[in-house]
Amino acid sequence: MEMPELPRRIYTLGEEPPAVHSIPYHTCWTLHTALKKTLHDDEYEELKESKLGVFIKFQELGFDWASRLVHYMLGFQPDIKKKYEVWSLIGPEPVRFSLLEFENLTDLNCEYMEDLERPHSAVTKELTSFWEMLGVHVEAGPSTQEIIATLDRCEGWSRDDRKRLAYLAIFTGYIEGRKYSTPTRVSLARLVMELERFENYPWGRQSPYTANSTARVIISNRKLYPGYNPFAPIDNKKLKELADWLKTCP
Repeated sequence: MEMPELPRRIYTLGEEPPAVHSIPYHTCWTLHTALKKTLHDDEYEELKESKLGVFIKFQELGFDWASRLVHYMLGFQPDIKKKYEVWSLIGPEPVRFSLLEFENLTDLNCEYMEDLERPHSAVTKELTSFWEMLGVHVEAGPSTQEIIATLDRCEGWSRDDRKRLAYLAIFTGYIEGRKYSTPTRVSLARLVMELERFENYPWGRQSPYTANSTARVIISNRKLYPGYNPFAPIDNKKLKELADWLKTCP
């Protein structure tokens, strides 16, 4: 079977620009340690087996953010216009990483929904009270730093409130992955007041793919080159480098 004609690469082979901007993602063992210390054994196991437990399982497996691998994937992209797909060339072979693969790996909900970034949640007395317990302004989403501090003083909370706190720990530390002191998106954090809604929200369409639409910002596009032969001979040196990276990266 003949390989179909592929789109041109964004950058010519050997002329991929360096990452002049950082590709940040912040997660920490401190949050995981605090979460495991605070939750009772049955609560922790329930969290691991929940629909968001994949983040805890990945943390325990030692998975981490790999900027070099991401930079490789972005630098070797064919010019694909689909928002929720990343294609990268390994030698002449195109490899796709899309929502389908991501959903298969994580079991996270990746279904389409309108108003994904700004779902509506009413500011109820229950929500206001819970935000006061967190020590967070009702118009702000909690930061990882605030969640870690709250984990030290939630022993007397109800089981549902402790579960909400655990879900917010996953949200701030793994889904948002911002700097520890940076507030998260309040419209998404508020979903935790409805536990079932929070569990079933399409988190698979959140942080892993927002970077795809801004790839040309992360990797400077000051130098664009006219094309590249996708059937060029395989660069064994680059393949070995990629294989070495894959051994140490999820």
